[in-house]
Amino acid sequence: MISTPDFVLVVVIAVLFAGGVYLMLERSLSRVLIGIILVSNGANLLMLVVGGPPGGAPIVGMTPEQEMSDPLPQAMVLTAIVITLGMSAFLLAMAYRSWQLNEHDEVQDDLEDRRLARQAATDQGLRSELGFDGALPATLDEDAAEARDEMALFGEERAEVDWE
Repeated sequence: MISTPDFVLVVVIAVLFAGGVYLMLERSLSRVLIGIILVSNGANLLMLVVGGPPGGAPIVGMTPEQEMSDPLPQAMVLTAIVITLGMSAFLLAMAYRSWQLNEHDEVQDDLEDRRLARQAATDQGLRSELGFDGALPATLDEDAAEARDEMALFGEERAEVDWE
């Protein structure tokens, strides 16, 4: 039979995973960062709950073998904490750079993604369902111009970059 503290931890783990996955599906890097932290904390709790009941220190000769705790989940959680710290620092740097360049941290669609979505909609006859009612752009330059027009709707002013 499951005890009450274990049940409460399982509910907390489920809430952390659900909230984290929901936030990771957002387009804002700060929300993605919070989602990754929530999922990581949920995974850490899950490893500790699955690791078994607490016991004595796993030192031979000091604690009987039957009463020793398993040190592997604790080592894995420690490693996961370090990995989460590194990922958090990386995402914070990306969000900060995005804020410096665009004054927001929202991830925009890639031009290649737009082209592939339009091509797939044309191939499958789903143009009207996906909102591609007009003529499809013939070149990547036309697609880039359309993307710049959409960015202008958000009030973003960008300097033109000459890549040649």
